[in-house]
Amino acid sequence: MIATHLLDRYTNEHSRFLVIDNTLVHYRIEGEGFPIVLLHGAFSSLHTFEDWTKSLKKTRKVIRLDLPGFGLTGPKPDNEYSITGHLRFIKRFLKMLGIEQFDLAGSSLGGWLSWELALRSPERVRKLILIDSAGFLDPTCIPAPFKLAQTPFFVKILKYTIRKNILESYVKQVYYDESKVDDALVQRYYDLFTRDGNPEAFVSMVNSKFKDNTRQLKKIDTPTLILWGNEDEWIPVEFGHEFHERMPNANMIIYKETGHLPMEEKGRKTVKDVLEFIAA
Repeated sequence: MIATHLLDRYTNEHSRFLVIDNTLVHYRIEGEGFPIVLLHGAFSSLHTFEDWTKSLKKTRKVIRLDLPGFGLTGPKPDNEYSITGHLRFIKRFLKMLGIEQFDLAGSSLGGWLSWELALRSPERVRKLILIDSAGFLDPTCIPAPFKLAQTPFFVKILKYTIRKNILESYVKQVYYDESKVDDALVQRYYDLFTRDGNPEAFVSMVNSKFKDNTRQLKKIDTPTLILWGNEDEWIPVEFGHEFHERMPNANMIIYKETGHLPMEEKGRKTVKDVLEFIAA
């Protein structure tokens, strides 16, 4: 059950809901034209692409959703958050919307899902955009909230340890310019992360068994644009270079003085680059 105050704050006239695998999915469709699907990262929601959507919807059909365990969608009854499970969920979602082929952009976890989907269903993804993408499993490079979620018995004390100031510190980690982290932004992250069932889903996701499939990146021939913040503390730019080197049909843009979320921190600049890429 979604709390009324969350529905009031985080839905609008474009918000829709449908049921997949007994999960009520929050999504939005705006604009007309060839579809572009936007996938957010862990700890986030479809709202992360707000600036992009304002520009993209002028010429494209923009589809974004709160992935299972995040945003207003909330947890899955089966508590299954593997990459394969997420991909199966996304494919069902797109089938229900009648979307066969599309451009695809993903941030962090959403980036991982995006390149895995392009790898497994290359005929469906026309162009691919990776934003500070996850996928390389490096145990020496794990963001603080993910390390905490891997702590034994953490889930038992989870509800007693989540505080708004702690969430604020994590948001400041993913921004280079902390002056852009205002009260409204922190409130959004706090409200949606603490939505009933989401903290437990986050712990389940972090502790899922993941496979490093990056050796298969060389098989992705989809035209790809890699966007990365040079000051990303969660997934350093070195991993962006790894994607660029391994993917045969990729270009890369690095943004100076930018953290883990270029589409939030530098929305106008990044969406301009995206529009040029998908129009080519």
